[in-house]
Amino acid sequence: MSDEITIIGAGIIGVSIGLELARRGQKVRVLERKGVAGETSAGNAGAFAFQEVEPLAKPGIMKQAPKWLLDPLGPLSVPPAYAVQIAPWMLRLWRASWRDRYEGSMKAQAELMHVAKAAFERQVAHINREDLIQRKGQMALYEGEKAYRATLPAWELKKQHGFDAIHLTSPEAIAEYQPGLHSRFTHAAFTPNWFNTVDPKLWTETVAQALRDAGGEIQITSVKNILPTETGVRIDTDEGVIETQKLIIAAGAWSHHLARHLGDKIPLETERGYNTTLPPGAFDLRTHLTFSQHGFVASVINGGVRIGGAVELGGLTLPPNFKRADALLKKAKAFMPGLNTEGGTQWMGYRPSLPDTLPVIGASPKDPRVLYAFGHGHLGLTQSAGTAELVADLALGATPGLDLAPFAPTRF
Repeated sequence: MSDEITIIGAGIIGVSIGLELARRGQKVRVLERKGVAGETSAGNAGAFAFQEVEPLAKPGIMKQAPKWLLDPLGPLSVPPAYAVQIAPWMLRLWRASWRDRYEGSMKAQAELMHVAKAAFERQVAHINREDLIQRKGQMALYEGEKAYRATLPAWELKKQHGFDAIHLTSPEAIAEYQPGLHSRFTHAAFTPNWFNTVDPKLWTETVAQALRDAGGEIQITSVKNILPTETGVRIDTDEGVIETQKLIIAAGAWSHHLARHLGDKIPLETERGYNTTLPPGAFDLRTHLTFSQHGFVASVINGGVRIGGAVELGGLTLPPNFKRADALLKKAKAFMPGLNTEGGTQWMGYRPSLPDTLPVIGASPKDPRVLYAFGHGHLGLTQSAGTAELVADLALGATPGLDLAPFAPTRF
């Protein structure tokens, strides 16, 4: 029986956990079917969004459900072909949106974000790649005073949890931070304590290389079955059997399928996100922009501009609908009149999402030798380093620096 710790998943969560364990002297093997950053970690917006503590499941969200079905290109949609299948998850989302659950989820998310931010700084220092980080802040934009004022309670809650913003109340004030926007955006909130990586794929590959440099191994193979035994955990792969003392499942949107091998049923769903990456020179983008009423963002990626976001609750098997990426790009052109939309590359990724917006971080109720670290939704990159430290504590029998009860796999 090997004394190594095995991780399934070489996205940003998996390789960050592997690096943290290797730093603590552990023998680590990561199993991945597609390669490092083979899925969502390659094409996201590249944001470390530490102040994004408000859950998707917020009061009143279910009133919007009919609109989701009627507008297939809207900021949050459910394809009719998937509506019946996702109904139980939507009921859980509705319950999580009640005021008692909503405030509890926001509190837990804020506490995780503080852990994640401190861990992120430690990770950047360890890897010594500050050159891959852009510390340019973020601006949430609003059309009109009414839309802006409707967000003030959420901003106040964020402030109470230690995340403040600079509020801008005129197009002229906005232009001082980001010129070239349409005058329809009359109000904004600028958060200076928001960072981006120049390229999320490169960042994930850099963390993975640091893991290898620390003695960790990344093996490309598909997992067929997981079976706890008396002496450890057996993993059947397409290249043979691996036996390990401890297993960590960090496979993003595919994690719940792996958890079912142990008999755990975790209500993970998939938020499909779309984007278009434009080449350098497309726009003089000086900060990360969030078009709050339209559900998408603009971020700087490798000197170019990535326009993406929105939420399509459509699972893992429906074909991509790149009309959604086209719609976002068309809106971006209207909102950023000088944007050159030629020469873009489209992409779709799968965000692993749980109904209360919190990830699962903890041991399988079926076997404590198996740990779960998935379901981070839009915030996998943001919370990766913090999740890594917490999971490493669990794996090594140390007391985590955060109460993990709100993130327990048993909470459902």
